[in-house]
Amino acid sequence: MQRIAQVIKVRPEKLAEYRELHRAVPEPVLARLRASHIANYSIHLLGDRLFSYFEYHGDDLAADLAAMADDEATREWWKATDPCQEPVPEAAPGDWWTPMERVFLME
Repeated sequence: MQRIAQVIKVRPEKLAEYRELHRAVPEPVLARLRASHIANYSIHLLGDRLFSYFEYHGDDLAADLAAMADDEATREWWKATDPCQEPVPEAAPGDWWTPMERVFLME
């Protein structure tokens, strides 16, 4: 199992919309996440930053993420959520959600 933590900014004027979108994530989007071996997915908010965490239980994260990007329901979901977000200043070129370094883990 691989733990993934990421960060992105939420546009302040889109915060209410972002919250509302996540009150009813479409089932096909959730099903694609599960089919991509993603579990325990959560998004948290602090100020203008969104922190996401999920556990990946597959063998090829790149392939599973590509399958998500090819999924019509997920692409439609991203059309709704992406305008609410913007990369953090620390993002590398091409990053949307920026990976975070784990500095501690207690199991």
